[in-house]
Amino acid sequence: MNSSLSRRSFLRGTGVSLALPFLDVMWGRQALAANASAAPKRLVTVCASLGIYGPDFFPQQAGADYANTPYLDLLKEHRQDFSLFSGVSHPEQSGRDGHASEMTWLTSARHPGLGGFRNTISIDQYVAEKIGFETRIPSLALNTGGNTSQSYTRSGVMIPAESRPSKVFAKLFLNGTPGEVFTQMRKLKEGRSIMDAVRDEAKRFEKRIGQADRDKLDEYYTSVREMEQRLVKAEDWVNKPKPQVDAKAPQDISDEKDLIGRMNLLFDLVPLALQTDSTRLITILIQGRGDVPAIPGVSIDHHNLSHHGQDPEKIAQLRLIEQAEIRALGGLFTALKAKKEGAGHLLDSTMVLFGSNLGNANSHDWHNLPTLLAGGGFKHGKHHALDTKDNTPMSNLFVSMLQNMGMETDSFGTSSGKLDI
Repeated sequence: MNSSLSRRSFLRGTGVSLALPFLDVMWGRQALAANASAAPKRLVTVCASLGIYGPDFFPQQAGADYANTPYLDLLKEHRQDFSLFSGVSHPEQSGRDGHASEMTWLTSARHPGLGGFRNTISIDQYVAEKIGFETRIPSLALNTGGNTSQSYTRSGVMIPAESRPSKVFAKLFLNGTPGEVFTQMRKLKEGRSIMDAVRDEAKRFEKRIGQADRDKLDEYYTSVREMEQRLVKAEDWVNKPKPQVDAKAPQDISDEKDLIGRMNLLFDLVPLALQTDSTRLITILIQGRGDVPAIPGVSIDHHNLSHHGQDPEKIAQLRLIEQAEIRALGGLFTALKAKKEGAGHLLDSTMVLFGSNLGNANSHDWHNLPTLLAGGGFKHGKHHALDTKDNTPMSNLFVSMLQNMGMETDSFGTSSGKLDI
């Protein structure tokens, strides 16, 4: 075996640049023996912008012996993989309107959207300034249905999000001239895998590695093919210029109301992007919409349901939406744990922050934010119950996360210290 094989190796074909996952041969014996500690640190954030129903999310008990709530019961197989936080928020989030805190969930800037407001740098971009150059794509900002993101540069400029999984997939795996990329996308539409373009090179490469790495590559190739099939099924592989019409742009999934379908397509891309070290920083905004999500039993629009006014029927329908979101999150955890890396798995080196910028969406209250942190090598399994009236700055959690990423800092945004996890 070639122990000097680069950790950023590619299989190339016409219009294709297939980044390889980390293989045992890329680690070297010493690093492999050190478990996942040698793996690069990653960060994924997922924000449900229309809130999360607190009574079904927050446990009553603190510590490791908390009883599962209805939402947490959907994640019970991952219970030791995440920590929960109550009593955290960003201070002074009264802003332009009840949803303005969406733009400061990752920055903590005060009074979002009011006159003279200028956002500050988001946690992902703070890290990107330090390590973004180490990957092909410094960071990825994704959205389930628009170009709004929660990623902001140091000068307070929002980085537009991508909502079309096909474009993200193309960014990860297709290259060459515009004509070559278009041809490859047409082949994908016809059901031909990008693996066809790199098949001969892949066979030559596989002769140089051991059986364990061949098995890992086979799993990776299967993941790529499955992602292609899902995207082709979403019917958005034709890369045509958009006509100038007074209408909404089409989504990857033809039904714009299929919130969970769009979530799952974006979540499917996360392990591929991280496993190949194409990027180490991903933000995902679950964008609230004013239409009825395509979920059985839901007949009222999502935004209206978030302002349920304690109406039992509205709460029941809201639960159906949020349960589907939590299940999708659980699927992401499962996928990250299924990807082997060194002696561990991808979740060991990947922090996944899930929550909302609203603690009580019914009243646009930005206190006591529902917050869950998974992975990253922390010792998880506890509910960190902080003061739900006199909240701890959420940026204290950000400081702990930044230090986990290897950043030498003891402050971020409105932090007053750090949280022990």
